[in-house]
Amino acid sequence: MRVIIQKVTQSQVTVDGKVIGKIGKGLNLLVGIAANDTINEINWMVRKCLELRLFSDKENEGKWTKSVQDIQGEVLVISQFTLYGDCRKGRRPSFSNSAPPKEAEKLYNLFVDELKKSGLKIETGIFGAMMEVNINNDGPVTLLLEKEATN
Repeated sequence: MRVIIQKVTQSQVTVDGKVIGKIGKGLNLLVGIAANDTINEINWMVRKCLELRLFSDKENEGKWTKSVQDIQGEVLVISQFTLYGDCRKGRRPSFSNSAPPKEAEKLYNLFVDELKKSGLKIETGIFGAMMEVNINNDGPVTLLLEKEATN
């Protein structure tokens, strides 16, 4: 499982000209599900996204000491199968490492459901739709989180 995690001042997703998800200060998550991902990767990633300290604390000289939970931030989750695009050969990406759509959607929905248990505002795009995502990156802070399935 791969997640591009971005600290944002605001972010929104539009489908067919209509805003379907919008957040203020918090995290924008672009989520890719691999063919061999399971509930184990989902659970690890949920904890990591909610607990990663990416927000400054003025009392501690601006150091990143607070998580999105600590600041009661908001989260926008966007499915992004292209995170598993392999561009090493040829001129067209291969997506053979991405989970098949039905399995990916099931795990993506589980990821969103687990995030919602945090009590934070969680917004999403539409799985499989053509989306326009506007991201106001704060910092900018952008990190790649990855959890490979273990057998």
